Parts: sequence; C-alpha cells; structure tokens
Amino acid sequence: MPPGELIFRERAVVTGTPLGEADLPRAWDCLSEVMDPEVPVVSVVDLGMIRAVEWDSDHLHVKVSPTYSGCPATEVIERDVEQALIETGFRNPRIERVLAPAWTTDWITDKGRQQLRDYGIAPPAVGEGRDTLLDPGPAECPHCGGTDTRRISEFGSTACKALYQCRQCLEPFDYFKCL
Repeated sequence: MPPGELIFRERAVVTGTPLGEADLPRAWDCLSEVMDPEVPVVSVVDLGMIRAVEWDSDHLHVKVSPTYSGCPATEVIERDVEQALIETGFRNPRIERVLAPAWTTDWITDKGRQQLRDYGIAPPAVGEGRDTLLDPGPAECPHCGGTDTRRISEFGSTACKALYQCRQCLEPFDYFKCL
C-alpha cells in the first residue's frame, strides 16, 4: 500500500466513500499475483480457483475452490490469499472454501494453460471431462509439442498430476490431470 493511503474501511469512514465495486478490480489484481504453491508460475486466478470476490457488509468475501478436496496446499493457498489481500489494504477479508460445484480443469484460463506448458507441465485439453481421469491417453509434450507420449505413473510430482514421457524428445513431464 502506498504511504499515506488509508485502509479501505478507514477510507470509507473518513472520506464517506462507500466500499464497493470500484475496489473489486484491485482485489482481483492482488489475487492474480498469488501463486499456487505447488505450481509457482500460475496464479490461483489463472487456475480458476477464485470463484467470487464480493463485498459482504464491510468485509471483502472471497470464495476459493481447491483443485480437489484433499489437496494438501488448500490451507496454504487460503492463507496466502488472505495475507495478500491484507497487504493490499483489505482489512479482515473473509475466505470461504467452496467445494460445490467441484473445481474443474476447464476453469484454467488460456493464460494459465500456457504458463503450465512453459513450466514443463502439460495442461489438460479444454473439455476433456472427468471420464479421462482413469484413461487420459496421450498428452502433448510441453517440451517439443509431440503427441507420441506414454504415461509412466499415475502420479507425478503431486497427486493432481501424472508422470509422462515423450517418445520423440524422450523428456519426462508432468501432466495436469483432468478433473
């Protein structure tokens, strides 16, 4: 927060400016800088984990959906979201975990998919659906773009990824499982 700028709630009390829609873009900008702790090049916004950002009385209310209900990073993500908002000037933001409807890989933005590729993780194709979770077939290699790939293990560096190898460039890579 720039020196001299009041916390949003204090600004509303002192200046008479109501809290409202004008502050929401600032909250979204803040959240777009919060990176997933397991894939630190993609924000929680680009992963589609932020479901809503809205005012509830004088508190910012943020709804967060974990990538899956058992994800060990969920509490870290919620803490990071809260801390980033506080550092941006939002006092006592409310973070709500939303499990229904369940998060889906279809919510990953195009930017997020590209960031995954650039990081060496193959993103799932849009609309692959949950039926591909057990038999996802080949994945496009994020290193060379080849599609002659094979799954080595159902689990990669985290439970939400599988380990693949490209038969063209021979590089191993994680595939972000479709959910």
